[in-house]
Amino acid sequence: MAQADYGSSSPHYETCMKLAIAQINCTVGDLAGNAAKILDFAGRARDMGAALLVTPELALSGYPPEDLLLREGFHQACKSTLANLAEKITGITLLVGHPHLVDSGLYNAASVIRDGQIIATYHKNRLPNYTVFDEQRYFESGTDPCVFDVAGTKFGINICADVWEEGAATRARKAGADVLLVLNASPYHMDKQTLRYQLIRRRISETAMTIVYANLVGGQDELVFDGASFAMNNKGELTHQFDEFSETLGLIELQNGIPAAGEITPRQVLQASIYRALCLGVQDYVGKNEFPGVLLGLSGGVDSALTLAIAVDALGADKVRAVMMPSPYTADISRQDAYLMAQTLGVRYSEFPIKPVFDQFLGTLAEEFKGLSTVGSADTTEENLQARIRGTLLMALSNKYGSIVLTTGNKSEMAVGYCTLYGDMAGGFAVLKDISKTMVYQLCHYRNSLGAVIPERVIQRAPSAELRPNQTDQDNLPPYAVLDAIIEAYMERDLSLHEIMRMNFTEADVRRVVHLIRVSEYKRRQSPVGIRITRRGFGKDWRYPITSKYRDEF
Repeated sequence: MAQADYGSSSPHYETCMKLAIAQINCTVGDLAGNAAKILDFAGRARDMGAALLVTPELALSGYPPEDLLLREGFHQACKSTLANLAEKITGITLLVGHPHLVDSGLYNAASVIRDGQIIATYHKNRLPNYTVFDEQRYFESGTDPCVFDVAGTKFGINICADVWEEGAATRARKAGADVLLVLNASPYHMDKQTLRYQLIRRRISETAMTIVYANLVGGQDELVFDGASFAMNNKGELTHQFDEFSETLGLIELQNGIPAAGEITPRQVLQASIYRALCLGVQDYVGKNEFPGVLLGLSGGVDSALTLAIAVDALGADKVRAVMMPSPYTADISRQDAYLMAQTLGVRYSEFPIKPVFDQFLGTLAEEFKGLSTVGSADTTEENLQARIRGTLLMALSNKYGSIVLTTGNKSEMAVGYCTLYGDMAGGFAVLKDISKTMVYQLCHYRNSLGAVIPERVIQRAPSAELRPNQTDQDNLPPYAVLDAIIEAYMERDLSLHEIMRMNFTEADVRRVVHLIRVSEYKRRQSPVGIRITRRGFGKDWRYPITSKYRDEF
């Protein structure tokens, strides 16, 4: 790797020290809890011989605090908590991320604490305002580097987006830093770690510095932070890689500013990382919001089967309830497979047949719908009635027992509106909201590779909503391989219709899918929050207008 010439990339004298990374799961707004966790990790790091502990971005407040940052009381609480934390830090230097309100404005900051005192504070230079980030709404940009000394080694500070662009790392190097510490709240999406490696190597090439990358871990609403903290030496060689999706106290030994080879946790296959991300997202959404448990409609189909497996792996069988709500069109094998899976996983299982309620609805509307439809020639009205009956039953159970309803729809269905408002969309958390149907099948195979819990027949059967006789999803949609590829090209890559057609898709399929994406926006706005897995999920990073006359042209 070609490097900039800054002379020696390490101190001119012999130094040896240990630093630690606190890859911690912080909760937004839990200032006392976050401070207690930071103090605990600082004590453990000191006992392991570390002279310095690095925490993630905004570790004290949790990330992202969003509009809590507009409240004066929140800033006073952050200031008080930081001061109390600082008083308790002894025998180790702590680098902690926090919001910092001063006369010149509000900053995304990191402070150096030593012997009970804050000795330096760095203000984040680059404020991301794209995808899920809107930091320019809250923060001012810092401009100055910050360099501090620990045991003879000079450390510079960057915060997350600072290293995604040129400038901030170079300023730290020119200010005398030998090692760059990067505090991060970098959310997960597929293959994100590869991008981080590429980016950090670019900064190393420019600065000839060792870089230590400390990342947040945990779920926060739609975001999941994967941790996966690491270190690279001044040649861009990976010396440390800590685990994904779990809290870790990682130890790094520096010799003359260069990390000695240490722990490298092997990276997992894509499906394993996605599965762990979904489990962590469910675990933290339920746990941090203090729900006693979850319940979901188990249909005998692949989506609800995967959702059930994730819920049990995330929370334990005792906190999960599965509800089968058969209709006149539910196949016997669907009931059998649902029951078998519930028994295999050891969750509470209930059946509530919906035919009596469905018949009541049909009777009530019979005169109104006379000549428009019958049960024998029902249209989507009658299909949606079944879904809404199920949604009502699940929400009644949720209200009575306090458990949150997990919806089971996937991204493919959500994208094109193949879902029912106040029906299968009714619930509090959408586990598969950013998971395509083709990825659902991959994750089912992955989960069964750990231990068979999803009946093979569920995976092999043609997918069906079972809302009318002999129904399959492909009655109304292109094959999922085609549908998912067009959705990915249009949504995540912003390709034009012509560019998508050049990927060997027919004009009819492309026009149809894009039209469905456009007219379904009003549904997606009313869907529960769900876990972001791709570069562009149906959350903060998808902001299309519901009302729009624009039409994509070839």
